[in-house]
Amino acid sequence: MRTVRAVAHRGDPYRVRENTLASLRSALARGADAVEIDVRLTRDGVPVLLHDDTLKRLWRVERPVADVTLEQLRSLTGPEGVPALGEALEAVAGHRVMIDLPGATERSVRAIVGTVRECGAADRVYYCSGASAMLLVRAADPAAEIALTWTTLAPPRPVLLEAVAPRWLNYRFGLVRRELTERVHRDGLLVSAWTADTRRTMRRLIAAGVDSITTNRVDALSAVLKGSRT
Repeated sequence: MRTVRAVAHRGDPYRVRENTLASLRSALARGADAVEIDVRLTRDGVPVLLHDDTLKRLWRVERPVADVTLEQLRSLTGPEGVPALGEALEAVAGHRVMIDLPGATERSVRAIVGTVRECGAADRVYYCSGASAMLLVRAADPAAEIALTWTTLAPPRPVLLEAVAPRWLNYRFGLVRRELTERVHRDGLLVSAWTADTRRTMRRLIAAGVDSITTNRVDALSAVLKGSRT
């Protein structure tokens, strides 16, 4: 039977603040097969978990993360605040991790890939984002597992697929239909869909043949997947 992976989007954000260690642990406790995190660099070059380029939305601090050091970040967000990537990889040891790369640069990608290597996590980490970021990942790590985020029904050009060499194509859930998954599978790739939060959408994606679903409601997806196997 085909297995559909449940990927927890930024952890368990409806219960615990997103991209924190507590949120990642909560997602795994509620049935996630993998966690998705967003990673950016501090001013002193440390990869940390944050989607936005500033601390305003989550932490009510009007500071770009790129303008603060890790030490300052600890002071601004507290001991349970924004974690470093190395801490997150340790906290979810033994589990798969999808790293999204908002605002990716050559410097940030090299630092993130280097941290993954140093933590001995390369075999359980995979990367997702658009083509420009994934080309940087491929240059930094020729063996990296990549989920190329794609936002149109038109397939990626062969020259791009050859350069990025993804294992996955990562689609917004509204684009996914059976015809699309069958085409991608014929090309030897896997299909992931984001970000599905209703049970109806989850069931539709499973019926369409996806291999992975990213969600903010991993407990609901876990229940839907268990029901589809019975």
